[in-house]
Amino acid sequence: MNVTATPVNAGRAKLVFNFLIFQLGWFACVWGAANDIPVAGTTIAALVVALHLFCAARPVEELKLVIAAVVAGTVLDSLLLATGFVQFHSVSFTPGLAPYWILALWALFATTLNVSLSWLRGRWLLAAVLGAIAGPLSYWAGAKLGAVTFLQPMPAIAAMAVEWAIAMPLLMFLAQRFDGVRQPVASVEIIDV
Repeated sequence: MNVTATPVNAGRAKLVFNFLIFQLGWFACVWGAANDIPVAGTTIAALVVALHLFCAARPVEELKLVIAAVVAGTVLDSLLLATGFVQFHSVSFTPGLAPYWILALWALFATTLNVSLSWLRGRWLLAAVLGAIAGPLSYWAGAKLGAVTFLQPMPAIAAMAVEWAIAMPLLMFLAQRFDGVRQPVASVEIIDV
């Protein structure tokens, strides 16, 4: 019996790999922050992002998406910090801003937008609902591992739900705009003779 990889199977393998490597990077960042070695997780996240960019059809477009996600994460998580809802463990480069390990998570998350989360394209309401649920759950898991402390648990969860209900559709919009994973479709000009 000769088994060959079909495009569908190869596509599924890519989705699964993207999801699993994101989970590995997420755990490394959170575990590293919780154990006062955030550089360990951040290094793994950087390697995952580098691999993603290396494999992208148009790496510059994917890099734009990663940068946009990091900027969004800097603003949103720094606001969570400033409100006193949460405290991130490990140091920040600049007091008052979210620490670099959580910004690495935002970069890492951006690598999923055009791959394992591409099914959310154009589904703005679903993206908002998923963001409102999964976003706070991710922070809650980070708190259970010791990387984040909820200083005001209920307001923090509510703020995160709002943050991610806005961030997820915005990130999906940006993912469509800066899609470096899919090959561009060549346009054919028909000349009438």
